[in-house]
Amino acid sequence: MRIRQTVIGATTTLAATLGLLATAPAAGAAPLAPAVPLLPHSAAAAATTGPICWFGACYDYVNGRQVTDASGATMRMMVAAPAIKPGDTDSHSLQELALQSGDQKSTVEIGWTVDLGLNGDLRPHLFVYHWVDGAESCYNGCGFVQVSHSAKAGMALPAGSAARFAIQNVGGDWWVFYDDQPVGYFPGSLWQGTYTRAQMISAFGEVAHASGSTCEQMGDGKAGTAHGSGWIDDFHLIGATDRSHLTVTATSPALYDAGRVTPTSFHLGGPGTGPC
Repeated sequence: MRIRQTVIGATTTLAATLGLLATAPAAGAAPLAPAVPLLPHSAAAAATTGPICWFGACYDYVNGRQVTDASGATMRMMVAAPAIKPGDTDSHSLQELALQSGDQKSTVEIGWTVDLGLNGDLRPHLFVYHWVDGAESCYNGCGFVQVSHSAKAGMALPAGSAARFAIQNVGGDWWVFYDDQPVGYFPGSLWQGTYTRAQMISAFGEVAHASGSTCEQMGDGKAGTAHGSGWIDDFHLIGATDRSHLTVTATSPALYDAGRVTPTSFHLGGPGTGPC
């Protein structure tokens, strides 16, 4: 994401899809917001210290995270159309899955975002993004190799739907999946072959807003503790010896919070301070 101014049953279909990728052809902005501090797992999201602000913007998170060593991860989540300030091309609201290296400098991401400046409308759109050794890139490009003719990075998604999102390293390349379809991949050569496994896995909602303004919605605009709120579930690691277990935190739980937290799922969202 940019600053202007992410078990067996869950992975069987994905693994089968990956079997088709062995012969896939090789291919030849703004920074990821700071990591949300890790706090102990609890039945409700733990709170941190409020929005993370830098470069003229502020970021709020409801974040599920696991420190591990894995070749990939998969999850399902609700696609929503959260409201952002009308005409604001600098704010966004998104949900994503992100895999990072141990030093958090290399990252692969897939998710959906409502971002007027990026997409030109207020519908949710599929996005992919990556970081290389701490260097920013761009949405849906900068070396990304599109493979699918139907699941395309940047395409609009139906609000209110549910979909599976996944990332897995296959043969040294980072493949991203939408509803078990291989969208495409980031070639391992982007990292000179040095990034092939992830040590930090995150599944989260994020709102970016102007400093001092928090009226943007997260998820479907309902608090994570409310009935009918947005959600992330069926989270599972791929190629790891650890059991899947998310630690869930919230930067500003009075505005955006989590509910119904389990080791592999949670609800999330909120209205911010109310309509812009």
